Amino acid sequence: MNDITAIILTKNEELNIERCINSIKGFVDRIVVVDSGSTDNTITIAQKLGAEIFRHEPFEHYAKQFNWALDNVNIKTKWVYRIDADEVVTPELASEIVDACRKYQDNDVNGLVMKFKIFFMGKFLTHGGIYPFYNLTIFKYGVGRYEDRAMGEHIILSEGKTADLINDCLHYDFKGLDVWINKHNWYASREVADYFATRTEGQHNPNDLYHEAKKTSKLRDKLYYKLPKFVRAKLYYWYRYYIKLGFLDGRPGQIHAFLQAYWYRYLVDAKIYEHELINKINKDNRLNEK
Repeated sequence: MNDITAIILTKNEELNIERCINSIKGFVDRIVVVDSGSTDNTITIAQKLGAEIFRHEPFEHYAKQFNWALDNVNIKTKWVYRIDADEVVTPELASEIVDACRKYQDNDVNGLVMKFKIFFMGKFLTHGGIYPFYNLTIFKYGVGRYEDRAMGEHIILSEGKTADLINDCLHYDFKGLDVWINKHNWYASREVADYFATRTEGQHNPNDLYHEAKKTSKLRDKLYYKLPKFVRAKLYYWYRYYIKLGFLDGRPGQIHAFLQAYWYRYLVDAKIYEHELINKINKDNRLNEK
């Protein structure tokens, strides 16, 4: 049809998977679901909608899971579309994707970067520095893979350049505060693992990344993590809520900025502090044993 394989990574996504698949099945050639242990009706729903199901456990982190999919689901199309189960492609975006994949089929544009609009507590957030959120999600098979990071991962192209799409992809990430908090606690642990790994093992040159990912990587690794622990969470909130006008999104914007800064970012710093403290205690104990 349009030479596109869509890959969706899932675990317990029965609330989202039907809406996601229905938004893409009219223009992609193949829909692949790679599941990591769903215990709800995710797989049943996806199969009924025509998706092919692969299972891969354990889930280490997103980058490893998606790279496994690239290597094991027998992709034969020109393009790969990495889409999350809680994302929805609008008809306007679908048409734009098809046109772009045809336009760039035989030149050196090997990746397509799209914009995301996040739905949180009944409202699409359009301020606070989170809109537009850019991500490289469509690329030519064989020239794109995720960088091996536990958190903050981006697709790296081995060659060629990217092009930006205009229309928004809708991101329905919010399933209630309990789910949000549990997920971001998990994210925080991944962020801490990535924080220490990138300081001991190194990472990709930021210049390998597409424009927005390059900027985000430099701000996070070269600026944010250079600031004092815990203080930076407060500065992040002021930046998001006041400087980037997050207050214009009303109460949902305030809650989102507060939770991202004073809960998630502060929790990351607390886990970094805990990790360093445990290492120090263990080191002191080893010295005392000598």
